[in-house]
Amino acid sequence: MLSQAVNLLNDAFNNKMEFKGGENMAMIEEVPKISFERIGMHSHIRGLGLDESGKAKFIADGMVGQVKAREAAGIAVQLIKRGKLAGKGILLVGPTGSGKTAIAMGIARELGEDVPFVQIAGSEIYSAEMKKTEFLKQALRRAIGVKISEERKVYEGAVEKIEIRKTKHPFNPYVEIPDSVLITLKTKDDEKTIRAGREIAYQLLEQGIEEGDVIQIDAESGRISKLGTTKEEEGIFLKRRVNLPTGPVLKLKEFTYTVTLHDLDIVNSRAGGILSLFFGGGMEINDEVRQRVDETVKGWVEEGKAILVPGVLFIDECHMLDIEAFSFLARAMESELAPILILATNRGKTKIRGTDLEAPHGIPIDMLDRLLIINTEPYRKEEVREIVKIRGREEGIEISDEAVEYLAELGERTSLRYAVQLLAPAHILAGGNRVEKEHVEKAESYFADIKRSIKFVENLEGMLS
Repeated sequence: MLSQAVNLLNDAFNNKMEFKGGENMAMIEEVPKISFERIGMHSHIRGLGLDESGKAKFIADGMVGQVKAREAAGIAVQLIKRGKLAGKGILLVGPTGSGKTAIAMGIARELGEDVPFVQIAGSEIYSAEMKKTEFLKQALRRAIGVKISEERKVYEGAVEKIEIRKTKHPFNPYVEIPDSVLITLKTKDDEKTIRAGREIAYQLLEQGIEEGDVIQIDAESGRISKLGTTKEEEGIFLKRRVNLPTGPVLKLKEFTYTVTLHDLDIVNSRAGGILSLFFGGGMEINDEVRQRVDETVKGWVEEGKAILVPGVLFIDECHMLDIEAFSFLARAMESELAPILILATNRGKTKIRGTDLEAPHGIPIDMLDRLLIINTEPYRKEEVREIVKIRGREEGIEISDEAVEYLAELGERTSLRYAVQLLAPAHILAGGNRVEKEHVEKAESYFADIKRSIKFVENLEGMLS
């Protein structure tokens, strides 16, 4: 994708408006015929789980419970689609582990499959490498996509087999990362096995691609698009069902991909050049570069060669932002090229960072006036039960009904996150087999929840003082 962006901008700024593939092709090669895991706390979210009338189903699109908040988010989506939320944003307020991130991601999914979703924490803006406003500018522009269509060579077919090979992380030997992947793609008339590099392996993991899914892989850039699935599916994990493709696996086809404004900024930045795509962490970009990129993209849109895709910028722990950051965001929300801004916090009335002023949620009043506020509530036992089942299925962990019930009680008594976090240790204790109640209890004895941890330290205060 980035190599395509390099060539697109180079051609555009040299007045050669041709969409050509990059010379530095992604490492993909066919091989003679001779467990896949998905990672991410919210990889199961497919939307807000609303029916045609905007009412929330108890379980749908990976969402469980939070009926009122999801319906409110559905109304916000309609406002966004109708252009009625320009200059405004959304604030999600609720306790830790009440689904704020899931709802923000659900809003992005409802807006479209290719809508960029950028998530940051409020504390991330305090970086020694760049100014706060520069960090926010880059985050805002990462959340605005440019969709471009062109005719390209692609590998297309149903995934028959995926084999991801892993290696030790170069900086942390206890962590494994994808190194390469073997993918077997099949159509009605052809079957090929291809070997691809780390970039494509990461995309497969991030998009949750599994056997039976129909995908396209750009032969030059390595960009992957998931088209749907050939499998019959039930329950909340429904994907778009598509037919098995026909013809050869490798074919010439119109291919649509999305780059972000930030990608284009980096490519055209005089400070870093093309190499900054790979080694440009922390680089600040001149506003003249951004203006030039904006003018070029507007030209593409007017000529019908590209479509702008405003995405979602989700800022968690927004109470960590200071008054300067809030002032910048308020101004940025009113600009012509602005994504949908969603903030989240678990604070009530607290001081605005960098001042002695107290304000609701630690947000200045003039900023609060621009936000639609949606409250999220703690999950109940029946909701925790369903979420545990979802996470178990998503992570490929078989769980007994007794273990699910125990985790549901535990989640209600402690927190949803604690209950979900015990799944992986319990699976280890079960030797990779079916997780029973005793495995969960043993994992619970090893790993304390917050209340037990505080009580443990309080009991030792006399010894520690």
